[in-house]
Amino acid sequence: MPRYFTLEQAESLLPAVKGQLEQAIKLKQESEGAQRELQRHNQRVASMGGMLIDRQELLRLRARMDATAMRLSEVVASVQQAGVLIKDLDIGLIDFPTLFGGREVMLCWRLGEEAIRFWHGAEEGYRGRKEIDADFLAGHRGDPEI
Repeated sequence: MPRYFTLEQAESLLPAVKGQLEQAIKLKQESEGAQRELQRHNQRVASMGGMLIDRQELLRLRARMDATAMRLSEVVASVQQAGVLIKDLDIGLIDFPTLFGGREVMLCWRLGEEAIRFWHGAEEGYRGRKEIDADFLAGHRGDPEI
């Protein structure tokens, strides 16, 4: 069952989630870099007919890639465990589920924004963002504080 946030609850989590999101973005970039290095290594081996394989380099690259992927998975799981949805690690986009008008909608925040200022329907996504107004503030609700 999803957790639902009020704007205030989501805003209070934002500093911690922002740090984790920045860490996840960095780990994703490191993982992609290690993957590219491994691909280049494999291409060099293939172009030499597989004769000269630097096993130590290959093991180092695989270990780096695996460790980075594992750490990324842990950070993402930690964010998700808090009830926050990571939508796009390339641009740092996250959603906080909330209830408005009897349906589930999302408080939407993107890395670089100072605060949560937008919401959208669960099926609309980022392009359907609407500015949070007085009607939304009065009508949205989250789970009670635990």
